[in-house]
Parts: sequence; structure tokens; C-alpha cells
Amino acid sequence: WDVSGDGYDADGDATLRTHDDSDSDDPQAAEAVRDLARTAALCSTAGFSTGPDGRRVLSGDPTEGAILTLADKLGAREPAGAKRVAELPFESEHGYAAALVRDPDGRKWIAMKGAPEKVLARCSHESVAVGEVELDPGAWTARLDELTGQAYRVLAVAYKEVASAEGGEDPTLDHADVQDGLVLLGVVAMFDPPREEVAGAIASCHRAGIGVKMITGDHARTAEAIAERLGIGSGAQALTGADLDALSDEELDRAVAERDVFARTSPEHKLRLLEALQRRGEVAAMTGDGVNDAPALKRADVGIAMGVKGSEAAKDASEMVLADDDFGTIAAAVAEGRTTYDNLKKTILFMLPTNGAEALVVTTGILVVLAELPITTVQILWANMITAVTLALVLAFEPAEADVMGRPPRDRNEPLLGGYLVARIAYVSALIGGATLGAFFLALGAEMSLEQARTVAVNVLVAGQGFYLFNTRVLSGSVLSGGRLLANRTALYAVAALIAMQAAFTYAPWFQTWFGTAGIPAVAWLPILATGANVFVIVELEKLVTARRRARAKVRERERGRQGA
Repeated sequence: WDVSGDGYDADGDATLRTHDDSDSDDPQAAEAVRDLARTAALCSTAGFSTGPDGRRVLSGDPTEGAILTLADKLGAREPAGAKRVAELPFESEHGYAAALVRDPDGRKWIAMKGAPEKVLARCSHESVAVGEVELDPGAWTARLDELTGQAYRVLAVAYKEVASAEGGEDPTLDHADVQDGLVLLGVVAMFDPPREEVAGAIASCHRAGIGVKMITGDHARTAEAIAERLGIGSGAQALTGADLDALSDEELDRAVAERDVFARTSPEHKLRLLEALQRRGEVAAMTGDGVNDAPALKRADVGIAMGVKGSEAAKDASEMVLADDDFGTIAAAVAEGRTTYDNLKKTILFMLPTNGAEALVVTTGILVVLAELPITTVQILWANMITAVTLALVLAFEPAEADVMGRPPRDRNEPLLGGYLVARIAYVSALIGGATLGAFFLALGAEMSLEQARTVAVNVLVAGQGFYLFNTRVLSGSVLSGGRLLANRTALYAVAALIAMQAAFTYAPWFQTWFGTAGIPAVAWLPILATGANVFVIVELEKLVTARRRARAKVRERERGRQGA
């Protein structure tokens, strides 16, 4: 039977397909498929309400909702007066749900739905048009393989008659009551296609060096088919929960590194897989939505609960709650996190040379016992204020670098500023500080007043920082490539504001009174700007040389690896 319609809308039709793929109208077959849907619905614990837009809103598990929707489309909800008097809710360790039903005429029977392999193992017969015949497990296994291989999620549905005398006035249902003697009614195959953006998000994670593993309760063939669509697992066979139970911890550590798809798993398997990843030194982020997922979410380095369909227990156990239940949001959050981390490093990398240059200027003045310091205390405060307000804050708005999702994850023990960046801070401090001292002495040598020489020195200091801002916007690559130089308009606005404030600092009478500055000749601005431009050029050349050296080192490393192999 083909059932039309999408989602939980009850509109849709069921069409019987014959062997020659033509439509068929068989009342007896129609009643049989309604019996299947009715039996499956009697095991469901989900329900629907009407949302503000008039659409049906599910309360409960999505698979349960799909079963109820099927029954509604076929007009096969439980018959009037039928009552569930006992039930066995679904548990992953058993793989099925069952209910004891009493009809208005007093007939009692058991309805069951669950994983096909669990249900088939308990069935002795199957229902056909002429009644009940002995079950043919091989034929059903072949059908199931065909469906699961097409990424369908499959449930088997069965029933069992119960003698009216059993159960007494207070009927009960136990797992022992459903161990055998059931009659298979058929299977329900549901297609739950992944969102279109998920495959792209997973590919983005792979480029970023992030492994993605699927841990599901679905049939292994279904999991493999979906994983193939999403680009997970590279076509490798899925490991099942039974396979995991047979592995020691050492074997599991190897398996979790080699396999990416795990099927027919329980929450206990999820926790064990997580622990295996952590034993290997991996940083593991785990998603989940159910109460039973809470231990794994709590143990994960980053627990991520579903915000739409997740339980409160899962949300409380997690560090993050995914508001839209979309895997793509996780990949976007990784990119955003890497960008924020980059921008924090860039801000520190920009601010420290300012302080280093100022410290160099003041320390040099003290050590050589100058009669007058090249820059006064209040002028240092001015330089700090405008570089922090107009320049450093710009880096908070810096867009992500082009390779932000093309790098491997950083080591969790990696310092915020490694030796390479510390070296850059040191030589840029020396560049700007040395240029500031040189400008001060050259201005005095050109017979400028002390106030003018200090004004020139402060402008050289700020110009060096203004040009260095553009170097810092890309940590290791060149800012001149890929259109990055002018990509952040906020930086251009900040530089324009900086120029205006430095002009006021130099020429406005009230600024001259407050900061002890004096107007300088227009020709003095040429060496000031040239000094800043030199800082920019020197840092870009250093990044270029370093990048080429690293590239050659990687080539040599790959060659050694090939020779070793």
C-alpha cells in the first residue's frame, strides 16, 4: 500500500499496488490494512492538539505521531468502546511496545508494534487474505532488507488473542505474555528524509576536522542508507548494539575510531561510545532529546539537547539547547565560535603592541635620563583611549576568515597566544616604539619645539597602530588577498574617525591646552604616514615568509610520511 501526504496532516489516501504496479480495489485487502493501522495505533502513546494556525500539533514521539496519522488517513482509529486496559511502553532494550485491549463485546487481545526483528521473533503465524498461515521469516526478511536499504524506517505490527478468562478483574500485561504466539499483520515503512541542509553541514564539519557519528535506534540497513545520503561513514557497515555488547573496552576504542554509524543502540550504548571517544582524547559533543539520553549528555564535553522535541531532563543535563533541532545550527555555531576565538586573539594581538611601544618609549626615556620624556602621561592615556575605542573594537565586527571551517580543531591545551604571535607582538612593539622615538629626536633635530616633537611622536605611534590594525585582521594569511583589505567597513569608518580625532588632537586649541600638543607643518605628515605604512609592509612580508616556510615544512612532512609508508 502506498500512503500519500506529508507530515501529520490527516489528508491523504492509501492505494494498493499490485505486482504489475496498477491500482487495485480490493475491499478485503482494504480491511486488512485498516486492521494493521488500528492495531499499531492502539500501542501509541502520542496525541494531537490543534495549533493556533489550525494545524495538528504532536505531543509525543514523531514515529508514534506517524502511526496515528496513518490510522486517521485510513479511518482506522480504535473502534468505539475499545479500551486499553494494560500496556508495555516502548523500551530500547526490548524494542517493542504492546497493549492489552478489551473490545466492547468482551474480547481481549494484545496489540504490538516494534522493531521488525523483535516482533518477527515472537510471531508464529502471519495474517493473509484467507486467514492465518505459518510465518515465512525468509520472505519477510527479504522485504525488510529492500525497505531498509531505501532508508525507510520500518515497524512490524502483530496481535495475539487472549482468553477472556485471563486477567481477571484487574488485567495485567507482562513481557512474558508476548514472548511467542503472535500473528504478524504486516509492516509500516516511514520515510523521514533528512533536511536538505544537513548534508552540507556535515560536509562542513568534515572539512573542519570534526568527525560526525550517527548513533540511532533504527535498523542497520536504514541507518546505513541515511548515512550514505548524508555523507557519514563512507559506506562502511554499521555496528549494531549487539555488536557493541560483544566488544571489550579496548576493542570498542578501536571500533569507534574506524566506524561512524551505530544502529539498534540503546542509551547505554550511547554512553559507552561517548566514553570510548573520550578515552581516545577526543572532545565529544553529544546530541539527545530523551530522558534516557541525560547521562550521556551530562558526561559529554558538550551536551546538546533538542529544544523543540527534547525532554526537560535532557535540557537540564546539557550545556547547550538547540532551539530549532537543526544539525546545521551546530555547524554554524562551530564557525561562529571559531570566529569569536579568532577575533579575541586579534584584539589581544593588536592591543599589546600599543602598550609595548609606549612602554619602550617611556623606559628608554628614563634609562637614558632624558630631560623631557618623548610622550607625557596624559598623551599616553590619549593614545590608549582612541586606539581602544576606535580601533580595537573594530575587530569584534571582523567577519570570519575564509578558512575558518577548513582548519583542524585546535588542541585544547593550546595557549591563547603561542610563540609565533608573541614574537610578532615583540617585534611590532619594537617597530612602533622605535619609530616613535626616532620621530621625536628627528623633530627636535629639525628645530621643532618640545610640544611639536611630542605631537609628532604621538601621531607616529597612532599611525603605526592604524596601519597595523589591517595586518591584524588576518592572523596568518595576507590581508591583501581575497578582498579582505576593505571587507570590514567598520574598520574604514574607525580609521576615518581616528584621522579626525588626531587632527583635533594636533590643531584644536582646547586639545593643545589639555594635552600639551602643538600644530605641526603639513609636510611632517608625510613621514608620519610613511612610518605607519612601513609597519604594514614589514608585517605582511613576515606573514608571507612564515606561510611559505610552513608550507615547505608540510611538504617535507608528507614526503617523510610517504617514505616511511
